[in-house]
Amino acid sequence: MIRILVTEDDPATNKLLCAILKLQHYETISAANGEQALDLLASEHIDLMLCDVMMPGMDGFELTKSIRDSGSMLPIMMLTAKDLPDDIRSGFISGTDDYMVKPPDRQELVLRIKALLRRARITEDRRIEIGDALLDAETHSVWHKSDPSDRQLLPPKEFDLLYMLLSYPDQTFTRLQLLDALWGMDSDSDEKTVNVHINRLRNRFENWPEFEIQTIRGIGYRGVRRS
Repeated sequence: MIRILVTEDDPATNKLLCAILKLQHYETISAANGEQALDLLASEHIDLMLCDVMMPGMDGFELTKSIRDSGSMLPIMMLTAKDLPDDIRSGFISGTDDYMVKPPDRQELVLRIKALLRRARITEDRRIEIGDALLDAETHSVWHKSDPSDRQLLPPKEFDLLYMLLSYPDQTFTRLQLLDALWGMDSDSDEKTVNVHINRLRNRFENWPEFEIQTIRGIGYRGVRRS
């Protein structure tokens, strides 16, 4: 699975970006500043980095220059509120491959990431295995490897919701976070839409022992892997 390093000092923004990327079936690793990012790059396999500019200590420009000075050709996208022409030029001079201004359009962000990965010739693994259960993002389907005849073909939003929850096992998401990541805050949907999709998923998979969706009272939902 493709691994993307999200370097962002604001915890809420970092979590939201990771959720959006997980929805697209990427594995994510988080760093809160440039120093943490460099440590992770030295110890982990990373395929692409999203990087904020304004961070405490080492900022995004310095981080990107340090990566390039090391000889790395890691695909890098800067994602920042700094939108002046001089800031954008500084980003490209430091070595970034792309530059987007916050808040980014989610579809455009994903398309730009895919373009960077294509240029780097990095391919995507779009499956999750949990014991005998397999989630396939290409076909929006879930089945048991030992018995493919029980394949469940899901509507795209239902699949994306399940995939997101099981990509972050035991992590609680509020209904608003799920709504924002899957439907976007500009949509006409509301929190009841999330509840309806959760209920449909529970009805589909109530007899599957590999995973479940738990309600966290007064907060939201979390996915739990059983095997």
